[in-house]
Amino acid sequence: MKIAIVGAGKLGTAIAEALIGGGHEITLLDSSEERSQNISQSLDVFTITADAKQTDVLKDMRINEYDVLISTTDNDEKNILVCAFAKKLGCKTTIARVRAPEHVEQLEFIKDSMGIDFIINPDKACADEIFKFVTQEYAISGGKLSKDGVGVLEFRADKMPEIVNRQLRDAKDHMEGLLIAAISREGKVLIPNGYSLIHSDDFIYTIGLQSNIDALQSRVQESKSEKKLGRIMIAGGGNTGYFLAKQLIDYGASIKILELSRERCEYLSSELSRVLVLNADATDTTLLREENLQGMDAFIALTGFDEENLLLSMIAKQNNVPKIVAKISRKSYDSLTSSLGNIMIINPLDICAAEILHMIRKDGVVLFSQVINGQAEFREIMATADMPMTEKTLSELVIPEGVLFAAIERDGVAMVPNGSTQIAPGDKVLILSMLSSAGELESLLSKGRSTKM
Repeated sequence: MKIAIVGAGKLGTAIAEALIGGGHEITLLDSSEERSQNISQSLDVFTITADAKQTDVLKDMRINEYDVLISTTDNDEKNILVCAFAKKLGCKTTIARVRAPEHVEQLEFIKDSMGIDFIINPDKACADEIFKFVTQEYAISGGKLSKDGVGVLEFRADKMPEIVNRQLRDAKDHMEGLLIAAISREGKVLIPNGYSLIHSDDFIYTIGLQSNIDALQSRVQESKSEKKLGRIMIAGGGNTGYFLAKQLIDYGASIKILELSRERCEYLSSELSRVLVLNADATDTTLLREENLQGMDAFIALTGFDEENLLLSMIAKQNNVPKIVAKISRKSYDSLTSSLGNIMIINPLDICAAEILHMIRKDGVVLFSQVINGQAEFREIMATADMPMTEKTLSELVIPEGVLFAAIERDGVAMVPNGSTQIAPGDKVLILSMLSSAGELESLLSKGRSTKM
């Protein structure tokens, strides 16, 4: 595909990195000469330094020959206009980043009136995933996904005491016909191996034939908890904090937001009537103590600075807050965040990059997807003859780290594959992958990209 990305910021760069693995022809436009040069030196993409709002720029680059244009600048109105102009000039598909809450209320109208095919909102997507994580213990668990004879069940490990404190290879004796595909532990999703030890408070994601999943669900099904979600402190009153607070209010939680900007505090107070908004510096440890940080059920660090969110999450951990979430966008912090223990790290860039990969695949290849904990996803793919993943057995394929081929449905019969299994055209393949591996996974899914040596 020919794909144009407008905006060389964090999101535009993350999308470009994810798309490169799919063998696309990518052009990145930015009005800053410095950002354009930085991108051209680090990524194999063609860059243009220009203002994409100018129709002459779009005409000169022959936007009518492009399959997709994605506008990711920090300005909603610019993204909307660029997409509208590109669509009018003949671009097949346009995707706009739109973040402001006032626009979210009228997305369908914006799409219909401006000719935009898809709208992405990193802040809303991030808030949705945090909400699911924070409320996980307080709702009906056992969220079951079912596709074509294959089921996926999520349950807490202590619902099956016989597998707790066992290695995965030993736990299989108690889960015949089922595959433990992922573990969510202390806010982090893990793709385990045979030596992984199961902890009592792990959330287990199990895959198997639907009949086996139904039998397992009858053993581990939880009834609805009467426990109410209590007190939650949010550091940072940006759009993600706003969207999250709205959801948590409806859920019955008591919310406290710490925001440094007085102007933003006034806006939040007017829009969120049942939320306590404090004009304060969240890094002030004296203030955190005074505001009863140690008594919170959850602490969410959503400031605009990764370093600040890391610091705040560690302060919350020292105060024994049960659930902690930190929004981190920089991949360079991966080695640090992996050692933080019970802190959920969520990267809005990974979430949006994966979402866009789905949007541009409009050929029926992706049949369904489900994100878990904002870090990984289940995807069901329709295999085609020109996909590299059909060329070899699974053991012979170069499968990226963080990717698991979990199940296959062939001619109406579902199976859990092994190393000797070779995916055939027409198979429906259920794949579990970390969102950070989405771009690498594209090399196995993208048509015409061979893995043969």
